[in-house]
Amino acid sequence: MNPHIAEVAGVNVDTRHWIGGQRVASTQTFADISPIDETEIAQVSLGTQTEVDAAVAAARAAFPAWAAMPVAQRCAILRKVADIVESRVEDLAQVETRDNGSLLRSHRRGVMPRVAMNFRFFADFAEKELAHPDMEVRGHRERITYDPAGVVAIITPWNAPLMLATWRIGPALAAGNCVVLKPPEWAPLTASMLADITAEAGLPPGVFNVVQGTGISAGAPLTAHPGINRLCFTGSVPTAGVIAKAAAPNIVPLSFELGGKSPLVVFADADLDMAVDIAVEQFDNAGQVCLKGARLIVEDSIADEFTQRVVDKAATLVQGDPRDEATDVSALIARRHFEQVSGFVERAIADGATAILGGGPNDELGGLFFRPTIFVDAKPGSEILTEEVFGPVLTIERFSTETEAVDLANNTRFGLAATLVTGDAERAERVSAALDAGTVWVNCFFVRDLGAPFGGNNQSGIGREGGVWSFDFYTNIKNSTFSPNGWRNHG
Repeated sequence: MNPHIAEVAGVNVDTRHWIGGQRVASTQTFADISPIDETEIAQVSLGTQTEVDAAVAAARAAFPAWAAMPVAQRCAILRKVADIVESRVEDLAQVETRDNGSLLRSHRRGVMPRVAMNFRFFADFAEKELAHPDMEVRGHRERITYDPAGVVAIITPWNAPLMLATWRIGPALAAGNCVVLKPPEWAPLTASMLADITAEAGLPPGVFNVVQGTGISAGAPLTAHPGINRLCFTGSVPTAGVIAKAAAPNIVPLSFELGGKSPLVVFADADLDMAVDIAVEQFDNAGQVCLKGARLIVEDSIADEFTQRVVDKAATLVQGDPRDEATDVSALIARRHFEQVSGFVERAIADGATAILGGGPNDELGGLFFRPTIFVDAKPGSEILTEEVFGPVLTIERFSTETEAVDLANNTRFGLAATLVTGDAERAERVSAALDAGTVWVNCFFVRDLGAPFGGNNQSGIGREGGVWSFDFYTNIKNSTFSPNGWRNHG
């Protein structure tokens, strides 16, 4: 039996690093624990400075040839990656569900197909749409080109590890860069499967590398490495501060997608059925979604009815094993995170907030299952209204006027997203313009084209990605100016 192969949900997964087109083992490993039942499912190689150095060196060595490859040839390989992902949706879905506890039905129908889409969309964009028309100034021609930047370091979170990784890997590779990926230690396995898929698709050795490990062991040396040219991170604000400080001496451009405490504003003229459905949707992935509208801000005249209907509908959500098609809400990712969410809820109750739904662990299921929770009467400025819980916890606040609604919505140091439900088209225009957020949804939630910009304001992030905005980040944009003078004809 190969000690580096873990059988997870009937699928064999290599737990070593992927560096320069080869599997590389470390002398030390770390345990990968499934949140479904808190059992160990794998021992994974623990990367350190040594493996990070090797991965960056492999990426740098592969970069000249990959960058010089015609874009159509590069993108054909990436489309092959997408094809193989689509052929292995079931295996990827099964492994990721076991690894991070998200719903199997969501992985099958949405998440893994989106992984394939990430590669195909950005391959198509790079080949067919990444161009800027020549400019002319005083008879001179200015040519704008998108040159690959070099080596891209990507550090991804555990709540949707493969989808959020490929959302950045896709454009980085399509632009002609090489990538070093540090997957989340709490859900590392599908990144390893992706390495095998890229090799099968014909991606040259060193173009894509995976270094497993913790933030301290592998993340820290990667963020401070002088050999990287771009750095992408999705995660918490405190960790982003540490990463930015580490990258600063090397003047590495950063793309950060960080936390949120997003508002969901419901006006009295809203379609109440729609508003209730959108509110309950915020419990998706056990509330472990950075974009979710955690703060329900509701007009006074409908607040009682809306609150009761949301509580009634949320109470019907089925909590249990994510591999069961009937399950709506699964477990939290890890014991440490479970304790953090529990702490937020306990402190909110002690501070005078009232839990009108849930309010603690699901004792019937045990383990890492936390009941969907809704708070009312939280004190203005209290922790439960200002800090990101990243669990199945919502709060309800009330407002009387449109101005008050906007003020409450914008009363946060974050600015990732906002959701607005109203039946008045003019109000929708006014309020959406006034909301301080990178993404605003009006009478909908979680709808976005891959060509649209995505990112957060304030402490929710730095930069925008999606469509041309991704390539603005993953390339060095060059302006070459050609004079009409000084030319010689050579027959």
